[in-house]
Amino acid sequence: MSGFKVLSPGILSLIQDKGRFGFHDIGITSGGPFDSHAFNWANRLFDNKESAACLEILVGGLLLKSQTTTQLAVTGADVPIKINDQKAVTWQTHSVKPGDKIAIGYATAGCRAYLSVAGGIQAPLIFGSASTVIREQLGGLYKNGQPLQTGDILPCMPGKKTTLRSVPEQFRTQFDTDVTEVRLVPGYQYDQFSQAQLDQFFNSEYKIANNSDRMGYRLEGPAIKPPSRAMLSEGICLGAVQLPADGQPIILLCDRQTIGGYPKIGSVLSLDIAKLAQLMPGKRLQFTLIAIDQAQNLLRHCKQ
Repeated sequence: MSGFKVLSPGILSLIQDKGRFGFHDIGITSGGPFDSHAFNWANRLFDNKESAACLEILVGGLLLKSQTTTQLAVTGADVPIKINDQKAVTWQTHSVKPGDKIAIGYATAGCRAYLSVAGGIQAPLIFGSASTVIREQLGGLYKNGQPLQTGDILPCMPGKKTTLRSVPEQFRTQFDTDVTEVRLVPGYQYDQFSQAQLDQFFNSEYKIANNSDRMGYRLEGPAIKPPSRAMLSEGICLGAVQLPADGQPIILLCDRQTIGGYPKIGSVLSLDIAKLAQLMPGKRLQFTLIAIDQAQNLLRHCKQ
């Protein structure tokens, strides 16, 4: 099957679909797109299946050569795009033909872009998903967790549609805030933190540390003293905010471990995980508390 030849893979480009679910009992995490908002819109532009694989591009630097006639789109971070040295725009479909070169430059706002093609990237599945998890050596073109490499072929089906489509402006990601608000749903261990520690947590700004990745964002800021009682290891949900012994919060993300024993103050609202996906190390954030019924109402409204 033809597709796109990788002339340069950029800093880190990973094949991601909806994720790998149902295997936490054997220690396999979900993976999947970090910014599900941009990922979903990338597929909607082509009426692809929700589970269709896209390419998650960290920062940029990707260069492809088309071997087929199809359409592609790029959503997420603000990245410059050129097709045969002609400027193209994000959040919109573009037609390409064999021989065309597609260049994704480096992000000027945000840090993760999603490249979709009509019908989705036809990557092989392992444990029901093509999602790349480097730590687990699962997913990707060779099912071994390898990021995109020079010379790889991204297989795809020829695209039949020629109509150009774009995402309405109000649904596109905005990147104009200095301190990102992250809403947190309290967990069942929330009441084990003292009121003084909770006040400090919600009234402080935290900076994303350099040793952050898709597994988790380590934060730097005022230390929060965790409860002293021993805790059994338990399952970890997406967005869980755990407090290790040093008191520096860690937000557990797509490639997180499946179990852990650190106390957890709560979990980031799923809608705000996409915000985190577009924050590089050094960016600042602040937590705000949201009740679980409010969170559910927001999710219902989002799906209507």
